[in-house]
Amino acid sequence: MLARTMGFRKREHHGRARKRTSVAGQKIRIRLKAYDHEAIDASAKKIVETVTRTGARVVGPVPLPTEKNVYCVIRSPHKYKDSREHFEMRTHKRLIDILDPTPKTVDALMRIDLPASVDVNIQ
Repeated sequence: MLARTMGFRKREHHGRARKRTSVAGQKIRIRLKAYDHEAIDASAKKIVETVTRTGARVVGPVPLPTEKNVYCVIRSPHKYKDSREHFEMRTHKRLIDILDPTPKTVDALMRIDLPASVDVNIQ
């Protein structure tokens, strides 16, 4: 009833549904995480250069929200609870999408050398 009053109509489908069998819709999604923003930016730049050299399309690097963990520690080992120190760890994140990857692209990504401080998650 509500759909009719708002001007929406039900779509009817005639005939057989079409199957999509294109390989061109493949996508590789790479998520990078690191505590050091310079290391993550250098790694993202290296990945983008490698992928563009192999002929695939690249979207990114897209900066994702930085995760900030704050730890509160009492300065004194015994008393003076009011005197505290705060430490924070920032986790920087980047997202890179590779559209229409070729076998050459996948091979180049497997051989790329990134610093140990950068966590790479490939989906």
